[in-house]
Amino acid sequence: MSPAFKTAAVVGKSDAASLPEVLDQLSALLRRHGLAIVMDPLTAGASPVRPDAVAELADLPSRSELAIIVGGDGTLLSCARLMAERGVPLVGVNLGRLGFLTDVPAETLESSIESILAGDFQAESRTLLEGSVRRDGKTVFSALAMNDVVVSRGAMGSMIEFAVTVDGEFIYTLRADGLIVATPTGSTAYALSAGGPILHPALSAIALVPISPHTLSNRPVAIRSTSKVEVTLVRGVDARANFDVQSYWELEPNDVVCVSAASRPATLLHPRGYRYFSMLRQKLRWSERTS
Repeated sequence: MSPAFKTAAVVGKSDAASLPEVLDQLSALLRRHGLAIVMDPLTAGASPVRPDAVAELADLPSRSELAIIVGGDGTLLSCARLMAERGVPLVGVNLGRLGFLTDVPAETLESSIESILAGDFQAESRTLLEGSVRRDGKTVFSALAMNDVVVSRGAMGSMIEFAVTVDGEFIYTLRADGLIVATPTGSTAYALSAGGPILHPALSAIALVPISPHTLSNRPVAIRSTSKVEVTLVRGVDARANFDVQSYWELEPNDVVCVSAASRPATLLHPRGYRYFSMLRQKLRWSERTS
């Protein structure tokens, strides 16, 4: 049987102490299965094994059929936005702490990756958000987000005021520390800390989660993923729009942050037997009991 993949992009969290050891093990495994390996310069610099090619991160999607991310969820988030453009699926190997997205433990790397390379995996689509900032009717910034787009006050600023519309319908004007527009993937990130609902990844939904609203009656709202959300800054000093907390744009009054589902989702590959709620029980410690 021919292998499911022929070339793998390997991206690692370059400051992780265990990265060289895991890259050594992973590279040996990939080569045993006949895969060519391409790495970004930082990962290649940390690897004790020379890859077949080195390319800038932005060029990896065009040179690979599979992306293996070795690190934490932040590392996978930055790669997922790139890989989604070309439909390259991702596998996450966890070197961090929680690891909601990087669900393959380093301890079981060999058996899990073996199965995936043999084509025995569960593929899962994850909605991405397409966000932009409009100023005076012109788009001045745009970015993709896998977790969330957040309109918030700055570090030195006070509460901000903003107006929210969904599909052109006015929803409310709110004074708060901000608003989180989250995907189901992002519902277990910042949105969860702000009191938002957990959305199953299979749901076609987006969550609007206020951050410390001045009016206690404002609550999180789930809307369909085909909706277009617009958040207009009414007033606020040092306000900004954050995209996955990896890029941001400083906002001025009357700026409009537009958010909608991106045309292409990210694809995650999980080892056979992966269960979303089982992962949540483990990561959120739902099954723990006090003595």
